[in-house]
Amino acid sequence: MRVDMIILEYHPIVGGAQRQLAMVAPRLQALGVEVRVLTRRYAGLQAYEEIDGIPVHRLPAPGPKLTAALSFTLSALAAIRRQPPDLIHAYSLFSPLTTAVWAKKLMDIPVVVKILRGGPLGDVDRLRHKPFGQRRLANYRRQVDAFITISQEIEAELAEIGVPAARRVFIPNGVDLERFQPLTENEKRLRRQQLQLPEGPLAIYTGRLAPEKRVDQLVSIWPAVCNQYPKASLLLLGDGPEAASLRQRAGTSVLFYGRVDDVHTYLQAADLFVLPSATEGLSNALLEAMAAGLPSLVTAVGGAPDIIEHGQSGWLIPPDSVEDLQTAVISLLGNKALQQALGRQARQKIVAEFGLDSVAAALYSLYTAVL
Repeated sequence: MRVDMIILEYHPIVGGAQRQLAMVAPRLQALGVEVRVLTRRYAGLQAYEEIDGIPVHRLPAPGPKLTAALSFTLSALAAIRRQPPDLIHAYSLFSPLTTAVWAKKLMDIPVVVKILRGGPLGDVDRLRHKPFGQRRLANYRRQVDAFITISQEIEAELAEIGVPAARRVFIPNGVDLERFQPLTENEKRLRRQQLQLPEGPLAIYTGRLAPEKRVDQLVSIWPAVCNQYPKASLLLLGDGPEAASLRQRAGTSVLFYGRVDDVHTYLQAADLFVLPSATEGLSNALLEAMAAGLPSLVTAVGGAPDIIEHGQSGWLIPPDSVEDLQTAVISLLGNKALQQALGRQARQKIVAEFGLDSVAAALYSLYTAVL
């Protein structure tokens, strides 16, 4: 079975969708699926390379948005025609799916698409506000063989635009359960020493430093947290457009470590994971924190309410409520027993439902059914 994965960006440009594809592709290969990645080429990157045994073709996408999208689509169609796959798996409702649907029309290749985000700024919402958005949604409704959803929010949005239930398939993001796993308290202390992290309560955020993540709200409440816990620290792992402004506003108890490859080691050393986003799909950062046995304080957006039972496997607060965020951080950082209980339930939830092997098996079953 030959499957082309079409995604706007790929390694070394890293986000949630890229990480998921990079983790699941080798497992699909092990199941007998020949995976090829088609993505945009950015300055400084090779036109072709293999990453972890997966061939990656980076195709030209120069100029402004419209020109770049057209160039990428034409280049991708040429690559598909030269070496046709059995199936195309597009990531997002934008130019990857546009390309896949044209390939279906021209070469009769089945198409599945993964919706990356729901809610405001999500795939459906954004496409609705683009030129000819409603017409494109209607076309996708007719042409796409299966829509992969990662949250009930996305399920509801697809139902609203008329996608039949038979073509909506829930396949969540997955986690490497061996890499992301909890440590004992003694092991955690040693890990902090190895990473040269401060003593005292330690909260962690991992992800892009972008406006929709609302990291600015987390930084804004940190002086109040430190008034309650003078030795408390906030560790931010990641980079993005808000990095410089956040650094200017943060005090010495907020630690900026940038993008790191070994996120799991820092999660294992922390006491609390915080994700105050205004919008999400199904956050990989959240899944990884839960797998590492961390209590997670997150806004009730995207897939978070689907996987977190409030007060049992995590803590949910409304988005854009700085007061709720501050109250919850202070409460959770001061309650070790609750931290441990939430982290234990979180790990159990992820092990039961979100392992990468089960995600790869679900994708393989979907591809087989579509073909």
